[in-house]
Amino acid sequence: MNRLRHQLITAFLAATLLPLAATVLITTTLLDRSLRYATTGELDHLARTLETTGKQFYQRERAALKDDVAGGRIAPIRYDAGARDGWPPDIRAFWDGGDADRVGIAGPGGGRVEYLRRAGGGVEMYTRDLGGIRMEDLSVELGQTRRIVNDFDARDLHRGFTLALLALIGAVWLVSLVPVAVIAHRISRPIQQLTAALTDFAGGDWSRRLEAAGPPRDEVGMAVAAFNAMADQLADSRERLVYLTRIASWQSLARKTAHELKNSLTPIRLTVEEIQARHPADRAFVDHAVQIVISEIESLERRVRAFSEFAGEPPAAPEIIDINALVTERAALLRPVHPETSCLLQLDGRHPRVDAAPDLVKGILTNLLQNAAEAAGAGGSIVARTTTVDGRVAIEVHDSGPGLSADALATLFEPTITFKKDGMGLGLSIVKKNAVLCGGDVTRVPGELGGAAFRVTLPAADAAAE
Repeated sequence: MNRLRHQLITAFLAATLLPLAATVLITTTLLDRSLRYATTGELDHLARTLETTGKQFYQRERAALKDDVAGGRIAPIRYDAGARDGWPPDIRAFWDGGDADRVGIAGPGGGRVEYLRRAGGGVEMYTRDLGGIRMEDLSVELGQTRRIVNDFDARDLHRGFTLALLALIGAVWLVSLVPVAVIAHRISRPIQQLTAALTDFAGGDWSRRLEAAGPPRDEVGMAVAAFNAMADQLADSRERLVYLTRIASWQSLARKTAHELKNSLTPIRLTVEEIQARHPADRAFVDHAVQIVISEIESLERRVRAFSEFAGEPPAAPEIIDINALVTERAALLRPVHPETSCLLQLDGRHPRVDAAPDLVKGILTNLLQNAAEAAGAGGSIVARTTTVDGRVAIEVHDSGPGLSADALATLFEPTITFKKDGMGLGLSIVKKNAVLCGGDVTRVPGELGGAAFRVTLPAADAAAE
């Protein structure tokens, strides 16, 4: 049954890994775009824009300066060669470089454009102010911005964020796996127990039951309750089947025995009567001997009838029976035979009805009441009671007799075993067989009058209708 637990965990993995992979992919993609767009992307774009704008501005101012020089709209600052020693260092460097002219950034922070050219044995310098824009400072700031972008790219923040995100998602996923494993174990364990119980039950362990942790609250609890109910019903049916099978074998034996005895008794009786007729000399002796033989034959005939009754299979035609009325009827038939035995009836006021074969139920009540009256004897008492137990109708018969011995209790419902002088040992066997055929049972219960007591349970008519 561990397979079910593994299947549940595998299902969880399959159901979570694919969405988890999609989530990680989408999240990392969005994170990558967000990082690039929010930091280096904007900063790099801004730097590039400023650089382009600065170059265009510089080129425009440079061209404007040359136009002003060509149009004579601006006067130069002249540096004569005779005063070369007093020239500024950049003028001297231009003169020494040998170039005809040069345009460049000059002034503090590069705040102006400067145009130098050779003219008249000296250097003419033209300048144009950039209106407060300091090109050298701007170039420095652009360089710093470029370094920031390069440093950001070098740090690989995307990789760090991705790894942190994966670690966090993995930790959450692993933590969530633990309760899933616990839940899978809790789900599979009752089913595992149920499977083991079914296996044991199928293997012949009819006493196997499952412990329920209370009233069924879910499908598993209902399955456990259903298994226990099914096991009870099957065990009860099996017990009934075993008993009926054993009774059937005894019935077969009884049928054969009755047949053989009957075949022998008839010629014996005829022969004895013939002897009695042919030897009148010592009539008294012959009559006495014949009487003894006939008495024994009658005894054997009673046993034959008992065996025949036990071997017989009465038709079982269930009807709705008012059990109170039937108990009252059987008790009334008992009183003329045992007038010195009191019989008290305690009948259920709800008038329970049973669904059973009337003849079988009559045989049950007759046997039990007759046995109770014989056990109680003259001056004794019996109690016949009807009630309802666990949805079934119960009839109890108590007597004030001596009770049952240990040997009788050990073989109470076994055929041909009797502890009465004239008994055949078939009465309780017939009661048991009839009760089982009716869908009920008979059990011994503690006697309330000091003697034996039996309870017969029969299916209630209302329960059968449902």
